[in-house]
Formats: sequence, structure tokens, C-alpha cells
Amino acid sequence: MKKTLRSLCAGLAACAAFALAPAAHAAPAYKSEYKLSIVVGTTFPWGQGAVIWSDLVRERTDGRINIKIYPGTSLVQGDQTREFTAIRQGVIDMAVGSTINWSPQVRALNLFSMPFLMPDYAAVDALVQGEVGKELFGLIEKAGVLPLAWGENGYRQLSNSKQPIRKPEDMKGLKLRVVGSPLYIDTFTALGANPTQMSWADAQPALASGAVDGQENPVSIYTGSKLYSVGQKYLTFWNYVNDPLVFVVNRDVFNSWTKEDQEIVRQAAIDAGKQQVEIARKGMSGDDRALLDDIESHGVEVVELTPAEHDAFVAATKPVFDKWKKQIGEDLVDAAQKVIAERKQ
Repeated sequence: MKKTLRSLCAGLAACAAFALAPAAHAAPAYKSEYKLSIVVGTTFPWGQGAVIWSDLVRERTDGRINIKIYPGTSLVQGDQTREFTAIRQGVIDMAVGSTINWSPQVRALNLFSMPFLMPDYAAVDALVQGEVGKELFGLIEKAGVLPLAWGENGYRQLSNSKQPIRKPEDMKGLKLRVVGSPLYIDTFTALGANPTQMSWADAQPALASGAVDGQENPVSIYTGSKLYSVGQKYLTFWNYVNDPLVFVVNRDVFNSWTKEDQEIVRQAAIDAGKQQVEIARKGMSGDDRALLDDIESHGVEVVELTPAEHDAFVAATKPVFDKWKKQIGEDLVDAAQKVIAERKQ
């Protein structure tokens, strides 16, 4: 009898193991759609990067991963400062986001908003593609979101409806829309302006109504939004900060995919990021002035600062730089400055 019972138990255990085996090796459950958030529309270079990433993933996974793009940070009611938290919580699956907008959650990302830290594209590339970029990716991941690749929104230039700006004194009293970052408030206050925080969705009607005098953004945003049509007739090129973008995925979503698909999504983000950077810089560097010529054709007065004029802005914002160097982390800022000084032109 005992021998019979042992045989029966062994048989039942084997059956149970057999029944459980398919579940242990079953493919992860994929969503029918993954939500990807961006701040702007898909026609902007920023949005084009999201479209390229989405298309590459869909093509390379044979449709297993289907991404839908939600522009205007519509998944968080247009408030881009809430985007990072929403990704971490799983409200948003994926995003191509701004280092500026995510700096409240990852303080080190304020590095890119340090006034006049990055003098040229070579400086930007040296930061994001080197050890500093790796360290920042580590901090983003530690904050609960998985970064995969870098993109670029671009150098942020200054427009207004009142007058040409060539020196800090020209900014005195101007009411300027800025992003929701204390560093931007400090920078523009130091320059004598009256900075006003508001979302991009609120900024455009505010410019049209004259509630604010001006704004700062990459030229692609200026032209794509046709800000010259809402009184922004003066545009100063001062390259005071650059705004890299980050291609990210919610950690749980990423872990739900097979290893093969994880690598596909990661490589697609890297490939899309490279293409997106090229798009963002087109018409903005070297002998290619197509974008600037187009802006001037709309009656916009474009100011390009001389070295001496540029230095005056650097000097006026140095106290802000020194203050935020301590808040961001002196070691990180020192490392960034060293990399920039050693960059290959």
C-alpha cells in the first residue's frame, strides 16, 4: 500500500510539473499598444524622432510592439513637468523627453541648463556620448526610468516682440515665458528680465495676446510654431543652453519583453536618436543657413552676438552658474567642463 501511494504521489507530481511547464516558458504578455509621450507635435524634429523610433520598432519586431504617439504631453494634461513621474508610475509606457522637463526629478539633468556651459555642438556631443552621459543615464535609471538613447531639442534662442537684444540691459523688464525650472528663473532674473513659468500649451496663446513679451526655445520650435506670426519679430542667437532629449521606457514594460525585443527597442532608439539629432541641426550650422534665411524672410530681425557681446551675458549669469554648480554637484560640473575643454572640434 505504501509503495502504491508513493508511486501515485510521484505520478501526480510529474503531472503537476508538466502542467506548469508551459506557463514557465510562455512568452510575456504584450500590450496591443504602447503609449509614447512627447511635448510637441510630430512635425517638429523632436516629434520626428519619436515617429522614427516607433516605426523602427514596429518594423523590426514584425508588429509585436506597436507604439502610439501622444503629442502635447496629453497623457498628463499638457503638464510636461509631470511626465517623468507618469513614466515611472506606468501611466506612460515610453517617451522622448527633455532634460529640462525632467530635471525636477533628476537634479543632475540641470547640467544642460547651466548658462553658457556648452559653446558648440562638439561640446554637447562630448558630454552625452562620453562618461558624463553614462553617469546621467545611471541617475535616470536610479530614479526609476530606463534610458536608452540621446536625442536633441537644440540650442535655445531668445525671441521677443519689443526690441533687438544685444546686451543684458536690453532684457530689463521683459516678461518672458520660461520652462518650469528654478534654474531658468534664476538665469533670467539675473539678466534683468521678468521670467514667467508656463507650459508650452499655455505659452503660445500668451504670446499671441501679448500677455508675455517673449520666450526662449530652439529655432525648430520657433519656426514650427510660426512665432513670427504672433509678434515675435526679434530673435537673438546666443546659444546659452542646449536641451538634449532622452529616449526612455518604463522599467516594467521593458522587462515584460523578450531579451530579443529589448535589444531591438534599444537599438532602434539609438538609431532614431542619431537621425533625430541630424534633423534638429539641419540648417543651423556651418555654411548651411537655410533655416536662418527662412526666418528672416518673415520679417524677423535676427541678432547674432559678437564675441564681446556674448561674454557680457556670460559675465552677467556667472553668479547663477556658481550657485547651481553646488546644487547640481561640483564633481559632475567639473567633469563636464573638463570634457568640454578637451573636446575635438
